[in-house]
Amino acid sequence: MSRARQPPLVTGISPNEGISWTKVTIRGENLGTGPTDLIGLTICGHNCLLTAEWMSASKIVCRVGQAKNDKGDIIVTTKSGGKGTSTVSFKLLKPEKIGILDQSAVWVDEMNYYDMRTDRNKGIPPLSLRPANPLGIEIDKGRFPQKDLEALFPGMSADFTSENFSAAWYLIENHSTTSFDQLKTAVVHLKKQANKKNEGSLAYVKGGLSTFFEAQDALSAIHQKLEADGTEKVEGSMTQKLENVLNRASNTADTLFQEVLGRKDKADSTRNALNVLQRFKFLFNLPLNIERNIQKGDYDVVINDYEKAKSLFGKTEVQVFKKYYAEVETRIEALRELLLDKLLETPSTLHDQKRYIRYLSDLHAPGDPAWQCIGAQHQWILQLMHNCKESYVKEQKGNSLLHSPMLDLDSDVRSSPIGHLSQTASLKRGSSFQSGRDDAWRYKAPQQVVFVEKLTKLVVSQLPNFWKLWISYVNGSLFSETAEKSGQMERSKKNARQRQNDFKKMIQEVMHSLVKLIRGALLPFSLREGESRQYGGWEMKSELSGQWLTHVIQTVRLSSESLTALEIPNDMLQIIQDLILDLRVRCIIVTLQHTAEDIKRLAEKEDWVVDNEGLTSLPSQFEQCIIHSLQSLKTVLDCKPGEASVFQQQKTQEDVCQLSIGIMQVFIDCLEQLSTKPDGDIDTAHLSVDVSSPDLFGSIHEDSSLSSEQRLLIALSNCRYLERHTFLNIAEHFEKHGFQGVEKITQVSMESLKELDQRLFEMYIEFKADPIVGSLEPGIYAGYFDWKDCLVPAGVRNYLKEALVNIIAVHAEVFTISKDLVPRVMSRVVEAVSEELSRLMQCVSSFSKNGALQARLEICALRDTVAIYLTPESNSSFKQALEALPQLSSGTDKKLLEELLNKFKSSMHLQLTCFQASSSAMMKT
Repeated sequence: MSRARQPPLVTGISPNEGISWTKVTIRGENLGTGPTDLIGLTICGHNCLLTAEWMSASKIVCRVGQAKNDKGDIIVTTKSGGKGTSTVSFKLLKPEKIGILDQSAVWVDEMNYYDMRTDRNKGIPPLSLRPANPLGIEIDKGRFPQKDLEALFPGMSADFTSENFSAAWYLIENHSTTSFDQLKTAVVHLKKQANKKNEGSLAYVKGGLSTFFEAQDALSAIHQKLEADGTEKVEGSMTQKLENVLNRASNTADTLFQEVLGRKDKADSTRNALNVLQRFKFLFNLPLNIERNIQKGDYDVVINDYEKAKSLFGKTEVQVFKKYYAEVETRIEALRELLLDKLLETPSTLHDQKRYIRYLSDLHAPGDPAWQCIGAQHQWILQLMHNCKESYVKEQKGNSLLHSPMLDLDSDVRSSPIGHLSQTASLKRGSSFQSGRDDAWRYKAPQQVVFVEKLTKLVVSQLPNFWKLWISYVNGSLFSETAEKSGQMERSKKNARQRQNDFKKMIQEVMHSLVKLIRGALLPFSLREGESRQYGGWEMKSELSGQWLTHVIQTVRLSSESLTALEIPNDMLQIIQDLILDLRVRCIIVTLQHTAEDIKRLAEKEDWVVDNEGLTSLPSQFEQCIIHSLQSLKTVLDCKPGEASVFQQQKTQEDVCQLSIGIMQVFIDCLEQLSTKPDGDIDTAHLSVDVSSPDLFGSIHEDSSLSSEQRLLIALSNCRYLERHTFLNIAEHFEKHGFQGVEKITQVSMESLKELDQRLFEMYIEFKADPIVGSLEPGIYAGYFDWKDCLVPAGVRNYLKEALVNIIAVHAEVFTISKDLVPRVMSRVVEAVSEELSRLMQCVSSFSKNGALQARLEICALRDTVAIYLTPESNSSFKQALEALPQLSSGTDKKLLEELLNKFKSSMHLQLTCFQASSSAMMKT
């Protein structure tokens, strides 16, 4: 059904370029009958219908969206006219970031300027903006590329409001052509600005100086008045009280003399008691002060007061003092228990541990608190390590039913060593053959890898404080000067010397636990039978790949370096070096095994597309797979300080050598499988082909059209290249990476390859030579031909021409695949034909004169035609065939023979050209 209206046509857009969200006006014809008729609007491939405002059939207003294409058409779609066309295009510009000092042709909102220091919008008041030209001279923007400036000043900025401001960068960018005199003027300008700022502040202080003095005088006067008023009040009060006492004493002296004397004695005793309380109030108030200071955490004050009280009242015989001193001792004992509990509490910082040990030492706590703390820390570290293992084992078992969150190696774990693995897509096995479109892939880190990272981080974070606590215990720095004077430090040093072996056992136990826990997660087969339950328990569904083992090795290496930096003796860390060596060996073994699996799958990637040298991509893919595998092992094979060579053990050398030979043999088997499969058995269902490749269907079609003989030729060409190039290159890479037994690997691989090459070659010769050889005898005796009774030769018979045509066909097929194989194949075909021809001649009982001439003509014609491919064997066969014939007796026969040979060569000159071309090519080589 035809439409009622013509399709929309866009003939103009204003503006025709701009950044995202630019408001544009679209003009054209048949742009719709109304807002509801407009059903589609795209600019540069982005749908802008949501912002479109239909004005008329020739005008539409909208905003440009965030399109992917830099330039594109404006397509309008209406109900009435369908999808339209455009005679104009719109160019999408990238938005420029405008800073507070940059000139701009448009108004920039100062309340929402672009801050280059934080790379985000900030709202600031306009008054806080800096001047655009701090030097006060004309700005002359240079033409230095921004990238060059960033490379010249890494981490710096030309923004003078930035913390990383670089004056050199600013001058190069804004004043590269400014003269030296102008720069001097700029310096004077800057100094004036600075002086104005300083003078303004100084003037402000000077102006308010009198006010400051007046306030100071007023405060002093008020203070003096308050002191004077207070003294007068106290003196007046005391004087009044004294007068009252004297008056009362005078009035009652006579009548109450005896009572007064009694009161005087009582007052004297009370006064003496008050004097005692006042004099020894320190002791009487000490129990309460100790309680208060303990609650506030002022343990230093408590210890000082206790030392003072002990020196004053420790040996007193006064009952009151004894009673109060006993209260002090009770509270001090409670404090010792409190401090010991805090000391043994985990987790705690090294600073707090030292502080509590010093407090307990000053309080003369029984036993050895420092050693108790060391023992508690040791047990706590061991418990943390086992709890870490248990939590991850439980999480792994739980995740077998519930999927755990994916780890984004590009962002989420950037601070972790796992993040380094994401810098290259080689983490994914076989990624060198993958399309480059999968850059955003994510990986789920195995629980064992995350556990090892967490465990080593735990040990590295806890063991330094544990080691430093021991060092402080040995050198006596845990104790204060008071302890040193009292001999406590010397006693502690003596205890430390006696407990060195015990501490060494603690460190060794931590190291053994660390290593065995890692072995239980990654190398369970290396644990003893009784240790599997304590250190293992992981579900080993599949072994970790070589890439994850490489990451684990890097993690353990970093931990070893951190522990070595603590100056822990090497004999205590040797067990970690042994673990690293076992992990390196296992990583190499696993990587080589996975490489063999990858190479097995190369058969699925064979597309049978031949290049100019008669090769497919298979040898190159094989070499790249090996190189990629070896490169992934580079960090594993390299020895860090203190590490032994991974090939130091003979068994490792033998295992790696056998795996390497196995990899080469797998590829050889892959070649044989590809070349010997019948046409119908080629599995194209698992071909790994890029769907976006334009040769997808062409490659499969070409593969399905190849004959078995062509596959054999391609395989022979690949074998030839492997023998002369690929295997030698791989051997060099093995030697470069320190592999042992490279000669054996190369020798065994070469022998296996040559055996395959010979088998394939014999199969091809059998396919091609047998039909030609089989056609000779029927052709010779066609039409009841008899050597004893035949006519005078008139030329070469058709059977020989047919045989030559078949040989030429073999030549063409081989030359099409690989011209380097032509001499080898043709020589064998000629040998087979000459051998059969010789046999046939020798089987003839007798020849007539004409029969002998006919046979000699055909033998010579064949020999002369394929002369460039003659070998000692084929020459011998031709010689035997000629010897079986009677000799030419007359010159006439010889002349006739020569004429017939020339006639044959002339008549078949075109067909025999291929042999001549090959001859010239061989002579050149």
